[in-house]
Amino acid sequence: MADKVYKFLNPVGIQDPVKMHGLAPRLKTLDGARITLSIGAGGEQGILIPLAKMLPEIYPQVKWNISYAAAHLTKAGSVAIADDEWDKTDALIRGVVW
Repeated sequence: MADKVYKFLNPVGIQDPVKMHGLAPRLKTLDGARITLSIGAGGEQGILIPLAKMLPEIYPQVKWNISYAAAHLTKAGSVAIADDEWDKTDALIRGVVW
């Protein structure tokens, strides 16, 4: 029995590196700003859907893009907006409910 060798997998696993993004600078003005409101598929809908109706009324000078995320869409974390939308937005509002 002493000749047996047991091999085990590390339960921690292998963590892929995560690309970090710093915070964007504050917008100087809202006039003409392109802001995306990202509404996920979870509990945040109860808050963000009414907000999506209110914000364009309160801030008509903003070019609003309302984005609805798919349920549990993940790519190294939660994808708030599609890759092609990043160049078309100046700011992002994203609500997360746990």
